[in-house]
Amino acid sequence: MCALAVAGVMTLVGGCSGPGGDGKDGGDGGDGAGRRAVAVDDPAGPPVAVVRRAAEKLTGAGSAGTRTSMETAAGGTRVTIRGEGAYDFRRQLGRIKVVLPKDAAGSDEHRPIKELLAPGALYMKNRGAGVPADKWVRIDTTTLEDGNLVTGGVTDPMASAELLRGADEVTYVGTTELAGVTVRHYRGVADIGRAARAASPSSRGALGAAAKGFSTDSVPFDAYLDDEGLLRKVRHRFTFATEGPAVAVVSTMLLYGFGVPVPVRLPPGADIYTGQVEQGRSGPETP
Repeated sequence: MCALAVAGVMTLVGGCSGPGGDGKDGGDGGDGAGRRAVAVDDPAGPPVAVVRRAAEKLTGAGSAGTRTSMETAAGGTRVTIRGEGAYDFRRQLGRIKVVLPKDAAGSDEHRPIKELLAPGALYMKNRGAGVPADKWVRIDTTTLEDGNLVTGGVTDPMASAELLRGADEVTYVGTTELAGVTVRHYRGVADIGRAARAASPSSRGALGAAAKGFSTDSVPFDAYLDDEGLLRKVRHRFTFATEGPAVAVVSTMLLYGFGVPVPVRLPPGADIYTGQVEQGRSGPETP
């Protein structure tokens, strides 16, 4: 059995082997980015400065569609969660449908979890764990040990970009092609604490919590930016400690269709579930 951090609890799955670099939303996203890069001088300027500006550039662009994957590896077992949606970087609001893998018994796939992302908050519907189907669960991301970098099964797109504000030891690998767009590939390590201090006020609380919750502040990354400095893809490699072996989580985010409308309506108080949430191995007793 392996523990998979998603939706605020550790969902138990066994014998699951998710795709790794299968050409879909995760892995290399079917684009081969990172395999054909050729090291040359970076014409965009100092690599660390280019990467640290990623969040500002996305705010200027307004919004984008997104596809995500989160691959968890523990004890030789690998599980992948996928998501798709859109995010407004100016309002820091987004909506993502998260798809869980089949369970060990080969049962039908779980119902997709609907997630709404807002500053300091994560809303989930089809949450399961005893939550009525017509209710949402609201989680204060500033109280999560990981700041919702991995808990929800998808890293908040703004948090993914803000994390690059803590980039250091950045090298420019070269150019490659991603979904028909020429992008520049950067590789480095982000410090969560440094990112939290440099983040926008609405992201600072969640990243600050993450800086205290992970076993290490250092997060290796690969980032791909286009000629306008817009982040097209980023892959973060997180490590956090559990009661057993350390768990490695690889979170990948693709961005496309910049400027798309992103209608997000946060649920009213009457639609928020306030009862107790059934637990796996760990997690908050109540939302």
